[in-house]
Amino acid sequence: MRTRRHTLAALLASSFLFLTVAPAFAGGAEFSIKLATVAPDNTPWSELLKRYKKRVETKAGKERIEVKLFLGGMLGDENETVTKCKRGQIQAVGASTGAMATAVPELNVVELPFLFRNASEADAVIDEVITPMLDPTFRKYGLVLGFWSENGFRHFGTKDKFVKSPDDLKGRKMRSQESKVHTDMYEALGASPVPIPTTEALTALQTGTVDGFDQATLFTIAANWHKTVKFFTISSHIYQPAIIAYNKEWFDKLPADLQTILIEEGRLLQGKGRGFIRDILPGLNDILVKDGLQVHELTDAERVKFEAATKLVRKKLGDRQGADTQALIKTVEAKLSALRGGK
Repeated sequence: MRTRRHTLAALLASSFLFLTVAPAFAGGAEFSIKLATVAPDNTPWSELLKRYKKRVETKAGKERIEVKLFLGGMLGDENETVTKCKRGQIQAVGASTGAMATAVPELNVVELPFLFRNASEADAVIDEVITPMLDPTFRKYGLVLGFWSENGFRHFGTKDKFVKSPDDLKGRKMRSQESKVHTDMYEALGASPVPIPTTEALTALQTGTVDGFDQATLFTIAANWHKTVKFFTISSHIYQPAIIAYNKEWFDKLPADLQTILIEEGRLLQGKGRGFIRDILPGLNDILVKDGLQVHELTDAERVKFEAATKLVRKKLGDRQGADTQALIKTVEAKLSALRGGK
């Protein structure tokens, strides 16, 4: 197992050797982008952004544009950096859809619990429904939708037992992302959600402020959250991508060719980002076991109980946000029905 873990670490490093970024242009570029994210360095997310930086600077010319990456929450937590981007204090942000929804509420639809059954469904809905429908919506809120990255399906990590049914969450204090959809889900399952910024979650878990969390496997390991719990339930209850977005006022002042480069080069990387993270998931589960966690994947029968318990979260979101969100939910559900053969 130790050898396997080291092999995985080597794979993570070697698979991104081709992403190495050239030194920044010393003379200063005509345009500069500060792009902030909480994604830690030396992870697939940071390496994807480094590749994006290299592609943009190579295609546009480093004398014209420079992409400056601020990783690991250097400029603040997710909600804070989304706000900074919207206000124009930074030019770009990479954040989870849960955080981005603080500025673009319609994105909460993507994070509805038990909406997607697999990654293929999520890709089809995001690429064919969400992106074309929300491109103009982002602009209404002072942002420009750039491209999508992969966080993945979120799962439950707990200190004293598996989460195999909604009853297993009743009364438990669970770290929640600062998102109403997430807190609504926990309340529907009988838990007590405690909204905590991503940058402060590890401390809350270590000190016992909360009894557990939900997060994608890769981030769980990258941020060392898994070392605070003993049980990990592969529940795949929320699919959570990330988005790279730009400040609209800044973006609109760029020459048209640079606008095109920023969008097209990012969207060309979407498939690679998704594919790599999904390919390493089995090895990530091995790391959890090696580090002493017990791992359980929900059965179909167990999943049905969670789906029933959280069904009203969709209605609550639509009622709270109004007609545009209700219409988006219906369009997404129609697409999913078609993908499932009308079932």
